[in-house]
Amino acid sequence: MEYLAVFPPIVAFVIAFLFGKQLGDRLVQLITCAGVITAAFCSCALFVDVVLGSDPRTVTIMNWITSGDLKVDWALRMDQLAVVMMCVVTIVSSCVHVYSVGYMSHDESKARFMSYLSLFTFAMLMLVTADNLIQLFFGWEGVGVASYLLIGFWNFKDSANAAAIKAFLVNRVGDFGLALGVFACFMLFKSVQFDVMFDNAERLADARFNFFGFDLPALTTTCLLLFVGAMGKSAQLGLHTWLPDAMEGPTPVSALIHAATMVTAGVFMVARMSPVFEYAPNALMVVCVVGACTAFVAATIGLTQFDIKRVIAYSTMSQLGYMFFALGVSAYGAAIFHLMTHAFFKALLFLGAGSVIHALHDEQDMRNMGGVWKKIPATYVLMWVGSLALAGIPFFAGYYSKDIILEAAFADHSWFGSFAYWMGIAAAFMTAFYSGRLLFMTFHGKPRMDHHTFDHAHESPPVMLTPLVILAVGALFAGFLGYEGFVGGSESHKIVAETANEAAEVEVEHTVEAPVVEEDDHHDELNRFIFWGKSIKVLDQNDTLESAHHVPEWVKFLPTIMGMLGLFFSWVFYSARPGLPAVFVRMFSAIHTLFFRKWFFDEIYNAVFVKNAICAGKIFWKSDKSIVDGIGPDGVAARSMDIAGILKKIQTGYVFHYAFVMIIGVIGFVSWFFYQNMQQG
Repeated sequence: MEYLAVFPPIVAFVIAFLFGKQLGDRLVQLITCAGVITAAFCSCALFVDVVLGSDPRTVTIMNWITSGDLKVDWALRMDQLAVVMMCVVTIVSSCVHVYSVGYMSHDESKARFMSYLSLFTFAMLMLVTADNLIQLFFGWEGVGVASYLLIGFWNFKDSANAAAIKAFLVNRVGDFGLALGVFACFMLFKSVQFDVMFDNAERLADARFNFFGFDLPALTTTCLLLFVGAMGKSAQLGLHTWLPDAMEGPTPVSALIHAATMVTAGVFMVARMSPVFEYAPNALMVVCVVGACTAFVAATIGLTQFDIKRVIAYSTMSQLGYMFFALGVSAYGAAIFHLMTHAFFKALLFLGAGSVIHALHDEQDMRNMGGVWKKIPATYVLMWVGSLALAGIPFFAGYYSKDIILEAAFADHSWFGSFAYWMGIAAAFMTAFYSGRLLFMTFHGKPRMDHHTFDHAHESPPVMLTPLVILAVGALFAGFLGYEGFVGGSESHKIVAETANEAAEVEVEHTVEAPVVEEDDHHDELNRFIFWGKSIKVLDQNDTLESAHHVPEWVKFLPTIMGMLGLFFSWVFYSARPGLPAVFVRMFSAIHTLFFRKWFFDEIYNAVFVKNAICAGKIFWKSDKSIVDGIGPDGVAARSMDIAGILKKIQTGYVFHYAFVMIIGVIGFVSWFFYQNMQQG
């Protein structure tokens, strides 16, 4: 079962990539879709077995690396966290695969595209089932390579090639930090195996080591290095600039990258390393602050964008910020809960946007849309479902997961938890506003495109709508169904605690000596840890999810109120009074420019890094040309040519010249001989 949940996508990739032309597009589409759907069904079966049946396990495939003290097995870690991620990845990927059959129907390279999707899925499955940091790094880089191939899939477009290179290079910055973090883990724990690191984290909580000449706290430094990798992959503030440009890829790629796979890798990695992060409180503080700033800044940018896919892309960046500040206050279950619900409604929004683009003949600018809801009613309804879930409106999936994150941040009772809460509240208002803005600009009002485009707008075929319906079901019910399991409630705390106490009493009655129950083991038995088992660890003093259920009522209601207000104001601005946005742009032109230009991150990076790198490159190139080459290869070659030119003059071809030289040589030889004899005499 474990193998069938992981390996079918890579088998499909190999078949499609190597034999796609011989098999034909239809058969390749069938094989790749069958591979990922098989993995999805097996992942769901594993969910029942591992999570509901409380049977986590690790399947060792083979010894992978043995080098000195480094011993790494290739193994599949099937615990609760991994299986939840596998279900999310494979279900969303299955929907994207099937959707792509219709969306890419006119593309000439269908087999190549489908093979890349399968490779992407397999790399993510390798990442989430890793039993050690080396295997995780393998999946991490595999996702990066596959994203490069998919973002630049339409390689005849210069913009797509530039976006792919940008994504690859920006992620290399983060991956360098991740690699340093892996090295630090091995230096600190003498192993990269998760269980070894987790068992020794508490013992090394106060350890210090020398890092680039500085004496630093070991766990905090290691966790921050790992977080740098997460910042790059999950597009956190500072390493986020690749994310909107990734929209140059086909829409199914946007859904796959932004929903359940690449961008959630960093969230998963921090949650996986929770037993280490728990003993590095300063690292968690940094995670929380960066996540809160990301949520706010991305939401401000989303308010001003006009490309329908870029608006949704910035909403992804903002929601990832929520997940990270949940991690930063030790609400790991809430972060993964939001990851799961977000995967459904964000994939729904991207694929719904693709349906709109498909209907309007590749138009992506919302200023050239409007009034199309009657033309594509099914897409219209489904987009409303996704947008309401994103806005956190009761009782859609996002309402449950986003609110518990904000409640946990408030319940942390720290300055950075409070900071994250209020930044999250502001982001919640802006999220609802730009979600409504997208809907009203796209579907309502008067048509703003040419008559030909409007007249020929049509609903997407069933092969594209069916995945949207499946994702809409998740966007509607995933929050309600998953709430108790993922984050628990105060009532479930009481029930599980009573059950645990009753079980302990029964055990005492049948045992001569009362069993010794360690505090950590007792904690693991309670509430969320029945669901998560030992895949996530939270110290008792950091259990913000328990405290989140007891925050004041206004803390719970405020996110919903802000979401409702955001939708109301979007209706006022873009439906009831469509002239208001222009008035506000004139009134707050400086702020609008800041948001519209994306806080000038691209311009700053271009001035600081790109131009200086080009300038430095030119200096080194000229130095290499004039000094290194001038003295070295080019200089030696030039002197050789000079000597050859002199010698060439001697080679005249006249016999008397050669005879003359020979006579001079004989005279010289005889003179030298007589001179030597005279010296000896």
